[in-house]
Amino acid sequence: MPIIAPSLLACNFLELGSECKMLNESVADWFHLDVMDGTFVPNISFGLPVIEQIRTATSKVCDVHLMIERPGEYAEAFKKAGADILTVHYEACQHLHRNLQQIKSLGMKAGVALNPHTPVQLLEDILENIYLDCIMSVNHGFCVQSFIPQTMDKIRVLKKMNKER
Repeated sequence: MPIIAPSLLACNFLELGSECKMLNESVADWFHLDVMDGTFVPNISFGLPVIEQIRTATSKVCDVHLMIERPGEYAEAFKKAGADILTVHYEACQHLHRNLQQIKSLGMKAGVALNPHTPVQLLEDILENIYLDCIMSVNHGFCVQSFIPQTMDKIRVLKKMNKER
């Protein structure tokens, strides 16, 4: 069954309260919160203070997608801010397994995101540690991009890998 998780990055930040209210009243299952640091990705979005406020505005799952360098240094802070799921990028984690274990030890579900150029086969040895797979279908850091068609092949391969495990 699909999960609907709209990204708040697309909202009107001058109307954040009403945007949260609209999502709360919608059929959306989760709030997807894209955190960008200006280093791992070329843009900056929002961080802990905004997530803390969003958490007070919803009881829905807060799925926090970290597009940041050294995500392990911030995992505990994002848990305190209200993250239910914390997704880190394969490419940003020198010790991915350790990062996933840290996230789970803090009581969150762990996700891994892959940039468009990263092969999904690199996840094979850690699939059992991942709650959420995020296959990027555009280059991270910018809105309004064209879908990368090869993403569908990667999703099919990952689906097969998950079934086989």
